[in-house]
Amino acid sequence: MLLNMCGFLFSDQSKPDPNQIRMPDSASVATSKLLINVNPAIYALPNALRVNRVTACRNWELHSTAQVQDAVLSDDDEKTWDSCRQALSAYGFANNEQDKILGKAFGQIHSPYWGEERKKEVPKFEIVSEILSYLKDLSLTDDDLSKLLKKFPEVLGCSLENELKPNVQILEKEWGIKGKTLRNLLLRNPKVLGYNIDCKGDCMAQCTRCWARF
Repeated sequence: MLLNMCGFLFSDQSKPDPNQIRMPDSASVATSKLLINVNPAIYALPNALRVNRVTACRNWELHSTAQVQDAVLSDDDEKTWDSCRQALSAYGFANNEQDKILGKAFGQIHSPYWGEERKKEVPKFEIVSEILSYLKDLSLTDDDLSKLLKKFPEVLGCSLENELKPNVQILEKEWGIKGKTLRNLLLRNPKVLGYNIDCKGDCMAQCTRCWARF
């Protein structure tokens, strides 16, 4: 007869006394043949989850790269894209990181920040260069810019004249935020650079770009 005690199966021929609980001594335990009832599927599940997670991340990276490759077809577009890559290389980004930043900024890779309004474009070197130059003029170091672009790559797709500059003026004139305080704010909440609406509490369903979040 097999007795199940705390997950172990013991081989025994005699029926235990129901009125007395007998604990096996160390010798009998050592000499008994223990069969551990383990369901391998339970222990395999975490590994399966980890594999699926890694696979999903890898698939996302490949899909993102594929989106960019599908969008950039002509020789002129490839040259333009490469020149924008070069503009970002100064901040320590690898090629795949440069592609993701540009892809999210110009609609080649979906970003919740834009919603459905961002049309796909091939980035222009002049636009990317002007925005990077303007941000550096706000006392942001190369390391600061690297952090900002990782946090808010869409900034490169915002309008310099209609969004970035007016928003910085609002922060300086209306909120008195400038200099080091402005730098710290931009590193903490860089999306403020792209705000272009103020619903004043009457939601217009454009929350990612609304001053109500500030």
